[in-house]
Amino acid sequence: MPMSALEGDNVVNASERTPWYQGEPLLELLETVEIVHDQNLSDLRLPVQYVNRPNLDFRGYCGTLAAGILRPGQKVKALPSGKTSTVERLVTFDGDLEVAYPGQAITVTLEDELDISRGDWLVEAEAEVPLSNAFTADIVWMHDTPMEAGKLYDFKLATRDLSGEIRTIEHQIDVNTLEHHPAERLELNAIGHCRVELTSAVPVDDYRQSPGTGSFIVIDRLTNVTVGAGMIRGIAEAQARSTTQVDWEAFEIELNALIRKHFPHWEAKDVRELLKR
Repeated sequence: MPMSALEGDNVVNASERTPWYQGEPLLELLETVEIVHDQNLSDLRLPVQYVNRPNLDFRGYCGTLAAGILRPGQKVKALPSGKTSTVERLVTFDGDLEVAYPGQAITVTLEDELDISRGDWLVEAEAEVPLSNAFTADIVWMHDTPMEAGKLYDFKLATRDLSGEIRTIEHQIDVNTLEHHPAERLELNAIGHCRVELTSAVPVDDYRQSPGTGSFIVIDRLTNVTVGAGMIRGIAEAQARSTTQVDWEAFEIELNALIRKHFPHWEAKDVRELLKR
């Protein structure tokens, strides 16, 4: 595209000085360029955000379709339970749909009543989606307080919230040269390739295949501030845990002790002993 920012040629309007150029000016091209082909239309992914139960006759699973195409009559599977059913209706505020595409907010009803809750996924019945509590990811650190390996954080993957830790930093990525360097922690705006371990197994997608379900954010457990964002790269084998690698906050230990003392019927465990198993 021939253009001049200094003179404004072909930036907003077509320039009279390039009559031989028959294309659109830059702004028009940016506003009309087709990007639908970047969506994943083959791998069905619907993270459940809310279970809508207004009465005994209706149970709908609400969420935004992250990938794939969904139609009534389609066989689907709930994760992590693995139970299958058939889509009965695709409900929206404007009426039922015959087909839903990525980005659409829908409520799905099934022919069977499955035990599905917030954070579960609906995928194709024959889809092989791995379940794991450990994966590798590229993490961008977004807080002044550095990220330290072994510290507990909260993670939000699609619509699921759970805790875990960034177990190790495999290497830090130099954004200027793309070289890999060893690192023990990540400073503000640093990018690292890390091993993440969660407290329970979840469906895991590669970010390059499904950005909507292959990404996550890292949240500080004390301040509830988002401190990092990550892109999942693959499954990793969980390693044996050690209590020496967990940075329990003093108030967490004290609160846990008070709960065990004054509410013994809750049968709370000593947090310092949990990871020794």
